Amino acid sequence: MIVTKALVCIAFLALANAQFATNYVAGRNGMVHLFEWKWDDIAAECENFLGPKGFAGLQVSPVNENAVSGSRPWWERYQPISYKLETRSGNEQQFASMVKRCNAVGVRTYVDVVFNHMAADGGNTGTGGSTAQPSSKSYPAVPYSSLDFNPTCSITNYNDATNVRNCELVGLRDLNQANSWVQDRIVDFLNHLTELGVAGFRVDAAKHMWPQDLAVIYNRLNNLNTAHGFPSGAKPYIFQEVIDMGGESISKFEYTGLGAVTEFRHSDSIGKVFRGKDQLQYLKNWGTAWGFADSDRSLVFVDNHDNQRGHGAGGADVLTYKVSKQYKMASAFMLAHPFGTPRIMSSFDFTDTDQGPPTTDGNNIASPVFNADSSCSGGWVCEHRWRQIYNMVGFRNAVEGTSVQNWWDNGSNQIAFSRGSKGFVAFNNDNYDFNSSVQTGLPAGTYCDVISGTKNGSSCTGKSVTVGSDGRATITIRTSEEDGVVALHVNAKL
Repeated sequence: MIVTKALVCIAFLALANAQFATNYVAGRNGMVHLFEWKWDDIAAECENFLGPKGFAGLQVSPVNENAVSGSRPWWERYQPISYKLETRSGNEQQFASMVKRCNAVGVRTYVDVVFNHMAADGGNTGTGGSTAQPSSKSYPAVPYSSLDFNPTCSITNYNDATNVRNCELVGLRDLNQANSWVQDRIVDFLNHLTELGVAGFRVDAAKHMWPQDLAVIYNRLNNLNTAHGFPSGAKPYIFQEVIDMGGESISKFEYTGLGAVTEFRHSDSIGKVFRGKDQLQYLKNWGTAWGFADSDRSLVFVDNHDNQRGHGAGGADVLTYKVSKQYKMASAFMLAHPFGTPRIMSSFDFTDTDQGPPTTDGNNIASPVFNADSSCSGGWVCEHRWRQIYNMVGFRNAVEGTSVQNWWDNGSNQIAFSRGSKGFVAFNNDNYDFNSSVQTGLPAGTYCDVISGTKNGSSCTGKSVTVGSDGRATITIRTSEEDGVVALHVNAKL
């Protein structure tokens, strides 16, 4: 028995080591969640913006058929009816074309996959025309029957792991992932996506599934499709939604042996800092000292589609596009700092937390409208198209492989640091101007501040900063300025 357990542990670790590589194209960093975008629009965005700007990947909304809700809220995408690739974002042919086109320009696709549950009562008709009877746990388009679900009960106690994992989350019919038929259907679904060229998966509601069941499913996943440019033997990158703010029975560390986790403490902590509830000087030991999982186990973000609406974790401290200056500062810090795998949120504007994406007629999703300055309109926010964010993706690419050096702070809310000798950032969250001579770590020369502008040939559309032969520069960030950040890197040298 002891030998058997040891062999299982060895196999478990061998599996785990294969799931942490992001599968990014070399020289690219940064993932964006194009929340509720249509597949054809994403394909064009890869070719016209994400690829040219150096983005490495994109997360898409759930791709499988979901229940149609009368008001078409965003959360209907998380109510599966079947695993057919038919949603308001498009059909299977459009999705496959999108993945191929994005891979061709170096942008990898990560699918938000929902297999903890199926649709709740009322979800009788799907976006692909399938029908179901959730009240009797019948989903013939899969097919699933009552034999494939856990007994009906509601989650009432988050200090009881069995209750959380075996009972129903807000009435969603809870699948039994230990059931071999269920495992087969999930594995077939994920492997089909891999065949189409995806690079990995965000596993929705992973906290509500037993780690040992997920290990079995992940262990059966095919390698990535080499026809889409992936190396032989590459495994899907897995990042699991596990909300762990401490104080509950389920820990994110139960899942970090399987893949990365969505590090909600990062979102909560970075929000508190840039809202002024913690001081910037404390960011000096940013990372596991703040209670985060290890860097290669942490998918980090400022906000996500749940907690920007007050769901999930973080509450009022979560920064969103609605607080744009602080949001841009937090995003710049996340992208400048080497910790974790950063994901940028790309939102649509909302006033009602149930509100779905912009539509042309109340049902069909509207395409984003692009303005002359590359920003979005037509109900879309597109944070990834904000200069202060997409230029920091370029910064992250430029400083890849370097560590934090030359830390400086004023003992309060002004900080600066370099990324080796390739990049430098400074932040001012105080109520008075930043005006100090600091060590940038950069070679001597004049650099374009990629926060206030963009390098254009030998000139800069924003501020420029001169670094002396000793690596020092005088940095000025006035409280009256639009941005509280200065960022320089070697590829922005004038």
